Amino acid sequence: MSIGSSYSVGRATPGPPPLPVTRAGASSSPRLLGAAVCALFGLVLTGAFFVRTYPGQWLDGLLLPRAERGGGYAQQSSLLDPARSVLAAFGSTTTLAGLLGVVLLVGLLGRRMVAGLAGVGMVLCAVLVAGATKSALLRPDLQVGSSTTHNSFPSGHVAVATALLLAFMLVLPARARRWLALPGVAGVTVIAGATMVAGWHRFSDALGGVLLAVALFCLAAALLAGWSRPAGGRPTTVRPASGAAGTTGGAVWLGLTEAVAGLLGLGCVVLVVVPGLRAALPSGALVAVLAVAGLTAVAVGSVVYLVRSVDFARRAD
Repeated sequence: MSIGSSYSVGRATPGPPPLPVTRAGASSSPRLLGAAVCALFGLVLTGAFFVRTYPGQWLDGLLLPRAERGGGYAQQSSLLDPARSVLAAFGSTTTLAGLLGVVLLVGLLGRRMVAGLAGVGMVLCAVLVAGATKSALLRPDLQVGSSTTHNSFPSGHVAVATALLLAFMLVLPARARRWLALPGVAGVTVIAGATMVAGWHRFSDALGGVLLAVALFCLAAALLAGWSRPAGGRPTTVRPASGAAGTTGGAVWLGLTEAVAGLLGLGCVVLVVVPGLRAALPSGALVAVLAVAGLTAVAVGSVVYLVRSVDFARRAD
């Protein structure tokens, strides 16, 4: 009997049929493109509601009201100076260049250099698109007492912070992405919260920055998933697991365990952090920060799930 035959030794009874081979990129690209379209639609809808309508401008002002003196949006909080320090450090060109360099280094070490370049491009696109949108989008005067006609939608700081987190999702192995999600969401929340406390951005601006980065990530991931192929030219393939029910059950239990661990970790963070925030922030700002944290967690968790079976490495065989 030849090696690799599907037949048992000494018997003519055929074994199970060969498992089908499917392209991971081909199956992932359509749903990632669909997710990009949904994120873009959410971005447009958020901008249209919060920038162009009275209820949207009123809600932004309710969450982050203007100061009675001076007319600015900086919140009267003990966190104001730390927020400004965080934004100054994160907005430094040196800091951004260093973080992008780490993305490229991780991509190089993991044989995902193209994914690393895509991640860097994604961050730079977030900067350009956020800046262009803020310049082009007009904010009408709808006679909302707590609003001005200055447009700040979407937040470039939040878009860059989210895009950086998702750039690491491109260059990390699939199993490592979920462990970066929770601390990454915490980091994005800190940047978003700092922009709101310092009065640089409204709640809708932070939400728009997250949606912009998610749209860029899904587009980049869709292109990479369709492009990824071994050096020899054959497309990367994925074989479905053999039909053992125990294997599927094990994967389900592993996913549930990770989800419970993540929720417990998030609960501990909330129990520790929220009392301090409640004492330091006005109620509207507290709601805005927590809402951005929750929506960012949902967005990042969704994209990690979408690329759960896709590895953007370029294999040698």
